[in-house]
Amino acid sequence: MMPATSLADWLRSVSDEALATLLRNRRDLATPPPADAGVLATRAGTPGSIARACEDLDTFTLAVLEALLVADADTEPTTRDHLGELLGRQPGPALDRLRARALAWGEDGALRVAPALREVLGSFPAGVGASAPALAAADRAELDGLLEQVGADERALLGKLADGPPVGRTRDAAAEVPLAEAGTPVQRLLARGLLLRRDAETVELPREVAIALRGGRLFTAETLDEPELPITAHERTTVDEAGAGEAMELLRRMESLLLAWSAQPPPVLKSGGLGVRELRRLARDLEVPEPTATLLVELAAGAGLVADSAAGTPEWVPTTLTDSWLASPPAQRWATLAQAWLDLPRLPGLAGQRDAKDKPLVPLAEELRRPQAPVGRRRVLNVLAELPAGAGVDSVEALVRVLAWRAPRRGGRLRDEVVRQTMAEGTALGLVAHGALCTATGALLADDRPGAVEAMVEALPTPVDHILVQADNTVVAPGPLEPDLAAEVAGVAEVESAGHATVYRVTETSVRRALDTGRTAAELHELFATRSATPVPQSLTYLIDDVARRHGRLRGGAAGSFLRCDDEVLVAEVLNSAAAREVELRRIAPTVLISPFPLAEVLDELRKVGFAPAAEGPDGRVMDLRPAGRRIPPNAPRSRPVTTEQAGISQEQLTAVLAHLRAGDRAASSRRGSVTRLPGGGGADTSATLALLSRATREQREVWIGLVDSHGTASQRVVTPVRVGGGVLEGADSERYPLHRITSAALVED
Repeated sequence: MMPATSLADWLRSVSDEALATLLRNRRDLATPPPADAGVLATRAGTPGSIARACEDLDTFTLAVLEALLVADADTEPTTRDHLGELLGRQPGPALDRLRARALAWGEDGALRVAPALREVLGSFPAGVGASAPALAAADRAELDGLLEQVGADERALLGKLADGPPVGRTRDAAAEVPLAEAGTPVQRLLARGLLLRRDAETVELPREVAIALRGGRLFTAETLDEPELPITAHERTTVDEAGAGEAMELLRRMESLLLAWSAQPPPVLKSGGLGVRELRRLARDLEVPEPTATLLVELAAGAGLVADSAAGTPEWVPTTLTDSWLASPPAQRWATLAQAWLDLPRLPGLAGQRDAKDKPLVPLAEELRRPQAPVGRRRVLNVLAELPAGAGVDSVEALVRVLAWRAPRRGGRLRDEVVRQTMAEGTALGLVAHGALCTATGALLADDRPGAVEAMVEALPTPVDHILVQADNTVVAPGPLEPDLAAEVAGVAEVESAGHATVYRVTETSVRRALDTGRTAAELHELFATRSATPVPQSLTYLIDDVARRHGRLRGGAAGSFLRCDDEVLVAEVLNSAAAREVELRRIAPTVLISPFPLAEVLDELRKVGFAPAAEGPDGRVMDLRPAGRRIPPNAPRSRPVTTEQAGISQEQLTAVLAHLRAGDRAASSRRGSVTRLPGGGGADTSATLALLSRATREQREVWIGLVDSHGTASQRVVTPVRVGGGVLEGADSERYPLHRITSAALVED
């Protein structure tokens, strides 16, 4: 087999399995399905497609790709051995990865790359400049001899350019000067041919000199080797318990946020998001740093627990999901927040920074949206998942370096920052502890939410069923309380300090709040007597009894409307009417009736039974209650769907694309060599085309057809027709081709 000289030829020569691997690695090449290998090669050689294909390559594989460019494989083929000389080691599996992505092709003795690769990787691959013909023709000994003649100042200049970039600006390049007259290092190097003059102010270090100064290699060994990731082994239970402790703190803070915003929702900024003042207030109330408060706010919105009310004066208000979330077990609540964070298409860590217009970025603002954020988070966590169970990284910066080496072209300017933010946020959420992945997190990454909940249940401390009442009226919870007990204590005491052992304080205000909810003094005494593992102090008993004695002596109630009349007889008549029962009228004074219904409804019912009431405003004047128009409640905006990663190509789609591609190659090959066109066949003569297809069907002969699809794209096929009729040509491969889209047809010779 002759070596492939073009990418299209090489694609035609490889197996279907190799093509399938290429389309899986570079999914953009399969949409729409390429007509033939020529079209596929054209797509694969475009700068945009090459740039996307390079995003997942590690530093060593990219170094092999740069070495191919240094060897000018975009214009002439090079060899695997030459690559080994440039790299100081054999390319190994990295070259196979490049072939699998069609970034390089050909046999080991004739490797090529696409010309557009130089546009993607830059003008100076590996940081070296263009080749100097005179130096390229010289051997290594001659070049070393030239370098030995240079002085210290000249070598320093060469060393700086050898580190890259290989170009420099200087006024000393304005004119060519003989070596005997050269007075500056640049002029002497130019005279010796160790620098190239590009223009009057620019010089360039030749490729050969840079490689010689680097010891005959393009890269140092340290650059090509993946950095070490120092780790420390921990007991799995230690990691899980530490993560569970952070998870409990997360849930407590989220509950506080939801309760605070239920009572006083913060406003939505005109530009969207949460104001800096409201964020600082929240951070102060929760006693957390502002970045932690930002994370909580973003999590609440991402989990659907709060949303923009979209009213005339919009506010961030808890949604109906909040109540069900608060009523769920702790492990379920944690899983909801953790999953929301994994899928959150935003970077909360950007809040507080400034945009291009020097405006501060605020939580919940659109500027924090980054659709690829979920992919970046999972990439970091997957590295931790590869470590032995319980093992954690010693340094976040070491993890940053490893991930940067594995995919240096992925992530843009925020590449390293995403790693730091993921580790910090993952630790705050209880997904990561001691630099290691918790068991529950591993289950979430595997899309096993029930397993994650079960793992978190095992890691969380067992809820306690008792409290410790102190002599100063403080109540200590020696651990997470059972849900019922926690609700009862929170109803009668204020949190004084939160943590693994929460301290509450019982005050006059907190006791009055409990009595306001319908609790009695006897029930409060029973709570502390039965649930406290320590004796109840007498001061607490006196406090409860004293507040209960004064509670409720002055009472207030709610009414939707009232009726007043100086005629007590008329008041009695109204009270005895059928309308009074409909609107639940009740007398609170000889001349005053109240109802829980709105005033407009009360007046309508009274008018139905013959009364003639009038509406009264706050100032005592008669007012018109007729509605001014139709009213509807505001609808909260729907949250947009989250897209994390591009969907992979299915096996079924892959099979169809390969069949389409191979059919196009076969058609192109037949069209060039072995096609016999019948007189009148094909073209615009529909009757002749039908006659040709009918004959091919009868004789079971292959026919070449030209097609134009619904998008106007032309393609070619070789088909063995089995039926022609109903405006359709049906082939032996079960494909159906509308006759009106067939532009030409010809029989294929045997």
